[in-house]
Amino acid sequence: MAAADLHANGLHDRGEAAPAASVRFDASSPVRHIALMLDPSRLRLAHRELARRLVNDAGLAVSVVMARAERPAPPSLELLLGLERLVHRVTDPRLTDRVELRDLGLPTHSQAPDLTVDLCGTDTVARAGRTVRVLYDGMPGEIFLVGALAAGRVPMIEIEDVASGAVLAGGTPGADNAATLLDAFDCVLARVVTLVMALVRASAPLGPARHATPRALRWRDIVAFEAKSLAQAIVHRLYTLCFHTPHWRTCWRFLDGPDLWQTQSLAGTAWNVLPDPGFRFYTDPFPFVHDGNTFLFVEDFDHRRQKGVISVVPFDARGPSGPAEPVLEEPWHLSYPFVFAHAGEVWMIPESSASRTVTLYRAQKFPYLWQREDILIADVQASDATLVQTDGRFWMFAATRDDAGSWSDTLSIFFAPQLQGPWRPHRANPVLVDQAAARPAGAMIFRDGQLWRPVQDCTEGYGTGIGLAEVTRLTPDVFEQRTHTVLRTEPGWPGRRLHTLNRAGSLECIDGAAYAPRSRFLARRLETWSGRREPSCAP
Repeated sequence: MAAADLHANGLHDRGEAAPAASVRFDASSPVRHIALMLDPSRLRLAHRELARRLVNDAGLAVSVVMARAERPAPPSLELLLGLERLVHRVTDPRLTDRVELRDLGLPTHSQAPDLTVDLCGTDTVARAGRTVRVLYDGMPGEIFLVGALAAGRVPMIEIEDVASGAVLAGGTPGADNAATLLDAFDCVLARVVTLVMALVRASAPLGPARHATPRALRWRDIVAFEAKSLAQAIVHRLYTLCFHTPHWRTCWRFLDGPDLWQTQSLAGTAWNVLPDPGFRFYTDPFPFVHDGNTFLFVEDFDHRRQKGVISVVPFDARGPSGPAEPVLEEPWHLSYPFVFAHAGEVWMIPESSASRTVTLYRAQKFPYLWQREDILIADVQASDATLVQTDGRFWMFAATRDDAGSWSDTLSIFFAPQLQGPWRPHRANPVLVDQAAARPAGAMIFRDGQLWRPVQDCTEGYGTGIGLAEVTRLTPDVFEQRTHTVLRTEPGWPGRRLHTLNRAGSLECIDGAAYAPRSRFLARRLETWSGRREPSCAP
């Protein structure tokens, strides 16, 4: 099926019972007043941000209850975070920053709360109302959060009802671009805020449970983590001196038999590399067939400008028949050119998260002239917006971000009766917090009447895999999916990572990371020193 085909036979709610893990907050007892239970020695900017959003976005009364963590993190943690700020020259505010009680702007005494949220890890239970607590790999307290990070993994976050032990919300945050403990800590705290906000809106997401053995923070873990981070930072610095980074490339092949969705493997027909000049790269490939001709739309990123535009490459029966030509540029970065046909027109929704909009463009003169037609959603940080039409509605899947944390771990869905709206958010937004299955990785397809979506698996870092996920339920109130296969790089694949998968007609495309030397002499010296070589490419 062509990657750009939005029409399908339909995906219906099959009436299946929700999994036992899909617990939701009881909305029958409305929450008007929330108390945040905090350790006075560990007050952070994340707590102030959560309080601000509860008041401004949810319209709730918020107070604070002071309690001591059962197992507090050692004082050396703050020293470490401060040193990382100095060494890495971090000057911007972070959610990990320490704040004073007066900075929270919250009363410490108020009427009895409807809900108390334990953010510090204590055995204290509120005398009135309901109490929930935040767990990291099943354990309460910041010491287990940082312990997991120091052990080299991101913990699963859960919000547990203290009285019943039921998990009300949960997810696995992403820290795919975190270079330091400070960065990773910030990513996890950002999703704690996301999950608590979803909980009070009675739409809390639940990612698949991936519990690891909890480990409290130990000094030797910190030393090992920092030593490893320092070594990685040195290698990365050497790499950036010799190579453009990041550098992606698009691979393509013509198929007359089973495609990747059927074989669920990169093996088979050899892949060809779309050549680039080195100081630019082409990624996010979206092939499109129009009037019998095939075109490949890509993000065209120029390392010299540090900005992406949308370009198109014409194809014939032998492959690319001309150079990449820019067709759409804005003052902000553009990528992920989702191109599709609807109502006799050709449309494009490129990623434009830097402008905080999801913007629709129409082809005035396909494929080289595009006109901005409408802003579908405003004031949102949405990455890789992907549309599908089924059951009489348009559905938009996108990775969303609340100004902090990973760009790839949170999935939101929007729907509309018509392409140009009005667009409404899914009742359960964000429907998923999961670094392994949230962010779109290409156009969705229907196979045997069932909807499938490629997803970015960032468990081992950004672009380290593509999951093939089946959407099992999709209504304005419910979303469920199940990942069947995760594609990883393998021998014969010309690249080191995987990022976006699409097909139109017989042209199948996928992209991955590549080496792009700034200086071939320095690149050869680094390769000799490190023993690393770029994998061979198909001709």
